[in-house]
Amino acid sequence: MTELTYFERAARVKLMIFDVDGVLTDGSLHYGADGEALKTFNVYDGLGIKLLQESGVHTAIISARISPQVARRAADLGIGFVHQGGHDKLTPFNALLEKTGLTAGQVGFIGDDVVDLPILTRVGFAVAVPGGRKEVLDRAHHTTVAQGGRGAVREVCELLLHAQGAYERVMAQFMV
Repeated sequence: MTELTYFERAARVKLMIFDVDGVLTDGSLHYGADGEALKTFNVYDGLGIKLLQESGVHTAIISARISPQVARRAADLGIGFVHQGGHDKLTPFNALLEKTGLTAGQVGFIGDDVVDLPILTRVGFAVAVPGGRKEVLDRAHHTTVAQGGRGAVREVCELLLHAQGAYERVMAQFMV
């Protein structure tokens, strides 16, 4: 039996899970005068997530840090499952599989740091960003060209749309 290509793996994804720091953001934390950590999200990534959802692929966030900005961004994007807090990402991942009835092989995950490895090594489509830790890059099926917080998520969303034959359909609304 031959190993699946990353494109074949992407074609099977029914749920895409995103890490936050270093993936949906560039990993920087900016602190305001009141000590609140601020995050910057990429608008292109956001539209990519919306287009992916329109194609029928479900989306989720699993992040080790707790941030009200992440909850707000997820709500803005219609991401229904958001887990924040704790380095144990495997427990919420397993809960998500149970809730959706999907197998790990039907799930994609994009991460960048070692806390992402328990999920990354179990999913059918594991993605890393170029600035990720070596251990993550070595285990990913695919590495984006764009950096985290700089279009990596949009790149993955469009890759999934192409692999699943949905790109033209979801883009048709803009091609007038």
